[in-house]
Amino acid sequence: MSRTRPPAGFVAIGDGIYISLAPTSGAATNEPAPHVILIFGWMGAQTRHLQNYTRPYAELYPNATQILVKCGPSFIYTSERGKQKRLLPVVDALEALDCLPAGTASAKDVNGARPRVLIHAFSNGGCSQLTSLGRLLSAKYPSLPPSERLVSALVLDSCPSAGDVRTIYAAFRIAIPNLVARSMVLAFIYLAHAIRLCLSMAFGKQVMVMEYLKAQLLRPRLLPWMNAGTPRLYIFSKKDELMPWKEVQQHAESGKKAGLNVRCELFEESGHVAHMRLDPKRYWASVQDVWEVACREGQSEGADSAVKKTNND
Repeated sequence: MSRTRPPAGFVAIGDGIYISLAPTSGAATNEPAPHVILIFGWMGAQTRHLQNYTRPYAELYPNATQILVKCGPSFIYTSERGKQKRLLPVVDALEALDCLPAGTASAKDVNGARPRVLIHAFSNGGCSQLTSLGRLLSAKYPSLPPSERLVSALVLDSCPSAGDVRTIYAAFRIAIPNLVARSMVLAFIYLAHAIRLCLSMAFGKQVMVMEYLKAQLLRPRLLPWMNAGTPRLYIFSKKDELMPWKEVQQHAESGKKAGLNVRCELFEESGHVAHMRLDPKRYWASVQDVWEVACREGQSEGADSAVKKTNND
């Protein structure tokens, strides 16, 4: 990904990765707001597009640190090792913000007072980065248990969907304006898509990239601090031409059947990653609602844990 100027109020900590530290970072607060907001942009999203989300977040939760991860087209076909290497600055930032143990910190240290984390991923590109980060953290912290006292929520905007050749073309047409570059990338993507499809048919195994992505998103412990009770909000639309709404809805229903804490916000007229632009009041109200649910349920779990600890003592 080419180097670009960071969004206003952010500094670069990696290739296409930026952080905006909270004005009162480290200060105690009793307000039910996130301490860290982790945003994964959609493939090809420009800074000006993503600022339409970072700015409202700064207004809603002014004491939160924001970490913004942009998604270039190359991320989709980069090797797993390359993806995880690019995301290492995110890991460093999460450790520095006490979301994860740094160095030799024990699980007991991590399960103490920890930040509240809100994750917001856009489209398959953002989900690809999110799940890659999840695999990286699972490998680094294989024995780290989810903390019941950590408040967290996940927002999935316009995703996920396995898609087909038509939607793949549409996505890369938007992300890569240059015709020559786009043709070269699409040729590679189509070849890989055809090979994986043949392998899936021949061996009956899940080797399609986006089907694997959908399966990864159904993991209760998608990130180390998440579990089945972590509220997950799907925001999608019937007019989204890239992500068929019935497929997104089916994924949400699969999550519910698997015991995940799932909510849906279905729009009627908005296009792909355009729900906020169509109705910002409704959009941000749904985000605030799922966060309030996370805080309320997190406080309830914390109280239950305290009672159990007292009884055991």
